[in-house]
Amino acid sequence: MTQTAPLIVFYNTLCPVCDGGITRQQRKMIALVKSGEVEFRDINNEPERLAEFGASLEDIRKKLHALNGDELRVGADVAIAIWARTPGERWIAKLLGNPVIRPLTHLGYNILAHFLYGWNRRKGHWS
Repeated sequence: MTQTAPLIVFYNTLCPVCDGGITRQQRKMIALVKSGEVEFRDINNEPERLAEFGASLEDIRKKLHALNGDELRVGADVAIAIWARTPGERWIAKLLGNPVIRPLTHLGYNILAHFLYGWNRRKGHWS
C-alpha cells in the first residue's frame, strides 16, 4: 500500500464559526487525526507557516488552507479534501468535487468565506 502525505489543515481559531466547524470535523475524523493522516493547526500559533507558498495570515483568515505533501490547497479544495477523508462524508466530496459541480462549489465557498471574514472583522475577533 502506498503511503500518502498527511493533509495538514490550517484554520483560524479566532473565528468562532471556523473553530466550531473544525472541532466538529475533528471529532468525525478522530482515527485519522490520531494516525497522523490529517492534522488541524491554528494559524494564529504559526502565522508565517505558509509564507513560502505566498499565503499570509490574512489569506488564511479568509479561507482554509492545507498542505498535502508539497501541494498547497485553498478554500473549497480544502473542504473537498476533508470530506473525501471523512467517514460518512465521502459522498459530499464526490458530489461537490465533480468537474461539473466544482465551479459552483468554489463560487459558493468564496461567497460564504467573504461574508464570514467581513463578519469576523466587524465583530473584532482579531485586530
